[in-house]
Amino acid sequence: MSVDVITHTEFPAGYVVFFGADGKIIMTPQSEEHSSTIRSMQIDSLALGRHAKVTSDVYIDFPADENSAPDLAILREDARKEGKRYSFEDVLLISEVVSTSSARKDYDDCTAKYGRYGIPIYLIVDPYAREVVLHTEPTYSGYSTAHTRAYGTGKLPIPLADGRTFTLDLDELPLPDPAPDTH
Repeated sequence: MSVDVITHTEFPAGYVVFFGADGKIIMTPQSEEHSSTIRSMQIDSLALGRHAKVTSDVYIDFPADENSAPDLAILREDARKEGKRYSFEDVLLISEVVSTSSARKDYDDCTAKYGRYGIPIYLIVDPYAREVVLHTEPTYSGYSTAHTRAYGTGKLPIPLADGRTFTLDLDELPLPDPAPDTH
């Protein structure tokens, strides 16, 4: 299946779709925690301005057909679409929210990919570990700096390359529902 066909396919609502390098397409339902966490980050991004270029689950063009639709992306204010999409070169910050099925991808694959393409800031938000990992200083194989902060430890100001600051409120990130008691 070509990238063009995949990117123009409408997948069922409520599912996250992952594309493997080996040609596999994996569809998994999006959890309430995942959706609520993205919404919380979107609310925090309003401080950048009502019309700030912030996207969620929108494709961004990367070289070599390695396109991504990150959970949250903050773009330069002067970003312009090339065709129907923004370029990876317009991205100031990408955040992925970990789900039980995406942990390896978010922690390993995306860290390497976003670093390789020079994304200045990659933020992993993990509701299950109740922490965020802030990656800065991209390198060809990932990032040279990673800072971890726990949920519930106040506000995390993240300076963006254009002089603005995205502040993530770690006290307001939603927690997963506890597992049901089976006793």
